[in-house]
Amino acid sequence: MKLLVLGAGGRLGAALVRGYSRDHDVRGFSHAELDLTDLPRLREALATLDFDLLINCAALTNVDYCESHRAEAFLINAEAPGVLAETCRKKRAKLIHFSTDYVFDGERSTPYREDDAAAPLSVYGESKLGGERAVLDVSEEALVVRVSWVFGPDRPSFVDQVIRRAREHDQVAAVSDKISTPTYTFDIAQSLAATWENGGLLHLANEGACSWQEYAQHALDCCTAGGLKLKSNHVDPLKLRDMTNFMARRPVYTVLSTDRFAQLSGFRPRSWREAVAAYVKDHVAKQ
Repeated sequence: MKLLVLGAGGRLGAALVRGYSRDHDVRGFSHAELDLTDLPRLREALATLDFDLLINCAALTNVDYCESHRAEAFLINAEAPGVLAETCRKKRAKLIHFSTDYVFDGERSTPYREDDAAAPLSVYGESKLGGERAVLDVSEEALVVRVSWVFGPDRPSFVDQVIRRAREHDQVAAVSDKISTPTYTFDIAQSLAATWENGGLLHLANEGACSWQEYAQHALDCCTAGGLKLKSNHVDPLKLRDMTNFMARRPVYTVLSTDRFAQLSGFRPRSWREAVAAYVKDHVAKQ
């Protein structure tokens, strides 16, 4: 199968290119190679390419930047995915588009299902919801995959920042009252391949739920167990309301239910704790 991966310079895109290149003809495009803000050029470039499946990992993901750059956020996160969907329909190719848990308002305390109402709190969430609708309005056969707290070796994320701080400082702190699920790019690649023939909305995350503080503490515990030297091995709690540097509102609870994924694939992803432990062992410890 011929695959195109947009956003191949990012954390998730790079993992998909690497993971699928063994069994498929994969071509990845970074932001520098294919700019989603130039829609005419995007249409022109894709029209010349031959592919069976297009996976869009490209997005403007800086939540606070999006808050003050609404037009740019909607151009990249909403309008461009619609162009991708139209192109795939013309080429009779499959489209998989990645979205986010931030389409929800976080007002509930049980995992969100695909058919739960979306009510984003931020421009980022609004623009990503716009992208979902733009894609599915063009084709019900397209697959829109919502993910949460993505981490992996190809670009630093929250877990890498926490470990770096613990190596350099005597004190580390993280928010204790915001809950979701860390999701490993390696696991996304494996799980997605089991379901990419389907369409509609799909939630994909590692199993379980935690706060940023629990996530950070587990990562440091894994480092300590693996013999990595840290200046701090304890994560102090912070409150979300104390994060005065945040411009955009963040939803408090955005755990995604993976029941539909389990029904389609026949298995459930491993727990976030197992995934973080594997990441620390296989990548952090070897740096």
